[in-house]
Amino acid sequence: MNAELNRVLDSQKLLELTQLIESHIQDQRYAGAQVAMAHKGRIIYEQDFGLAKRPGPQGESSVHAHPQTLWLLYSNTKVILACALWRMLEAGLISFNAKVSHYLPGFAKHGKADITLFELITHQAGFPNAEITEQAYGDSSQILREVCDFRLEWTPGSQVHYHSLSAHWVLAMVMEAVLGVNFKEAVRAWVLKPLGLEHELFMGLEAEHKARMAYLYEWTQDSPRVLSERMESRSWTWQSSGAPGGGAYGSARGMAMLYQMMVLGGELNGVLFLSPKTLAYCLKDYTGERVDMMLGLPMHRALGPHLRGEGINTRGLGTLAHAGVFGHGGVGTSYVWADPLREFSFAYITNTRAPEPWHSLRMERISNLVHLALL
Repeated sequence: MNAELNRVLDSQKLLELTQLIESHIQDQRYAGAQVAMAHKGRIIYEQDFGLAKRPGPQGESSVHAHPQTLWLLYSNTKVILACALWRMLEAGLISFNAKVSHYLPGFAKHGKADITLFELITHQAGFPNAEITEQAYGDSSQILREVCDFRLEWTPGSQVHYHSLSAHWVLAMVMEAVLGVNFKEAVRAWVLKPLGLEHELFMGLEAEHKARMAYLYEWTQDSPRVLSERMESRSWTWQSSGAPGGGAYGSARGMAMLYQMMVLGGELNGVLFLSPKTLAYCLKDYTGERVDMMLGLPMHRALGPHLRGEGINTRGLGTLAHAGVFGHGGVGTSYVWADPLREFSFAYITNTRAPEPWHSLRMERISNLVHLALL
């Protein structure tokens, strides 16, 4: 371990963390994983575990996880998209208090005229189960028609209820309407390139990087020791879609550095990405102790990530975290979080969707070990 790592982390707790992840892979709970930790603007630890690709049904060879592996980030994608929206806010191009129909007039259909960008990004929009058809991926005009046709399931603002993909498709269409470019291009231009992360994070996989992609697996019939390949492993339609609520690919190193920008007051590698005032506005807890009706606990939603809060329970960030720790996860696979008091960020990504309650219990143990390791 380098000297900075020794100053920041307890080596014994770090060893316990790596042994825990190795035991999970030995037990076939997941195929592979990648971990990265960053402090004061630099990666201080990263490690790859297990297989990015298991032996395939047609005789394909296994591929070990390696530093260049790109992992499906699932809902960690939401934070990447949020960073673009934050910059648009600071540039005066959008307001989270504005109605979506101000930017997308057709969205007013079916009683949706008064939904705000704030309600979208904090999971209060009222259509958590709405879907975009696979045929629309890659066709912004069709995506726009479909989001405008979304129908309400309950009154906007009356509940906090996790919107897996639906709300962020709408946010992406707002981005396109305002900027006049595809949302994937906008994220690259407004977030990834300025932060120097365009080779680490991708809002949708690019063909030239497909060989770097980890395949995705899931438990079979609730068994942690029988892993089956998921459709995301083979579907180029999905891989290239950049679904703004869950379709980005990237590395743990890239996600840890994205969060470094947030803990360093909006600056990374000498680039002022956001003002501290804008960042503070976007990382404030706006939903407090309101229970997320899908997840069954308060999520303390900011405008993208969620915070630990003061309650007994939390999701993914570790129960030992202080109230200001913030981050986001990817369904059954991953979590990324940051401790602003320590200027520290942590990314843990796997390529296997594990069911509840095992996933949340595993994340509590892993994140708590990192908190205990922080000196």
